[in-house]
Amino acid sequence: MKLTNILKVAALAMPLFLTSCHTSKQVTKEAPVISSEESTENAAILNKVTGNVQPAQFVTSKLKFSVEYGSQQMSLTGNLRMKRDDVIQMQLMAFGFVEAARLEFTKDYVLIIDRINKQYLKAPYNYVDFLRNSGINFYTLQALFWNELFKPGLQKVDKNALASYTTSIDGDDAIISLEQGKMNYSWLTNRQTGRIKMTNISYRDILKGNTQLNWDYLEFTKMGSKTFPNNMKVTLTTPEKDLKLGIRLNYLGNESEWETRTKVSDKYHEVDVDQILRRFMAL
Repeated sequence: MKLTNILKVAALAMPLFLTSCHTSKQVTKEAPVISSEESTENAAILNKVTGNVQPAQFVTSKLKFSVEYGSQQMSLTGNLRMKRDDVIQMQLMAFGFVEAARLEFTKDYVLIIDRINKQYLKAPYNYVDFLRNSGINFYTLQALFWNELFKPGLQKVDKNALASYTTSIDGDDAIISLEQGKMNYSWLTNRQTGRIKMTNISYRDILKGNTQLNWDYLEFTKMGSKTFPNNMKVTLTTPEKDLKLGIRLNYLGNESEWETRTKVSDKYHEVDVDQILRRFMAL
């Protein structure tokens, strides 16, 4: 695969996870009969998970971004900047100093800028059928990066939303589950600390086959009074292709002096979702 094609894969990977979200690591369990004692423990687990929420408004970091697509592998560097409930920016560099792509997720739209080919995509979340129908939006992606629970369609998980989840105990771990239509969401957590170890998003389709997204949290680092995930592995498995990403964060900080919105040059050509998906699938 040519360098430019691998860069396209890297630039498209994050939004494609969300637009097409079957791996052997799916967290599923039959619903057990829960006693009052177990119910109390389950509530305690959910409270531990929500109690781990990182209070910082800004999170910034140097980024090492690896892509594995079939037999091809590549690593890129870059920067990650996030502002709570507002924006996620990923700047991907080629050769360590040339910006190849920029991904920007806001509450209202997804922006993908392909610097190499001078083109970009800007679309609201409801422009993509899967995102609109499943309720997945900016807050879902934010929760994945910040190691948090989410409920599609909601900005945050409050006490009322917690009643929607089911919890089962598996040794030192606890499995939190949420099912909505063809979608199943599962979180593997540490029973004692409430820290999320893995998030699984599964989409069931009898005709086209199942698709799953696994987001594994491999390492954490101290940030203020809480911790933050600094080593993550993301795996998307579809009936046709597998795509794996590695996300490693270094020099985590809370810088706030940066532009939260990217202005696209008039020299760039706008493409639509169908065009960019066709190019991706043709790689």
